Amino acid sequence: MEETENKDRDREEIFSRAVRAGKRTYFFDVKATVGDEYYITITESKRRFNNEQAKFFYEKHKIFLYKEDFDKFSVGLSDVIEFIRTGQAPERLEVVTETVAAPGKDEAPPTPRTIEFEDLSLDSETR
Repeated sequence: MEETENKDRDREEIFSRAVRAGKRTYFFDVKATVGDEYYITITESKRRFNNEQAKFFYEKHKIFLYKEDFDKFSVGLSDVIEFIRTGQAPERLEVVTETVAAPGKDEAPPTPRTIEFEDLSLDSETR
């Protein structure tokens, strides 16, 4: 079973782009789910030196970005890049929203809420 899990996790890239940026390399890889839906993996790779073993190794961090999140991710990334370049916050008030639960037949729809970075750290501490 472990072999099947690794096979799914290491799916073949359909399209790939590497971006070298100083000491880091970013890999943008398009892969497909079992149902042939595309998704993106973004990998940051940094070359590090292990003093104990006296050799280099690569430290990697990876995120998976699925098709249903492309628009929100793109807007968020554009907003922070614009802020860094101009020093001006974009005029959008809410970018990331979360729906708590789907309403029942006779219930009002839930109110979306803004998720702050601090909220994410609190969620991970309570899990």
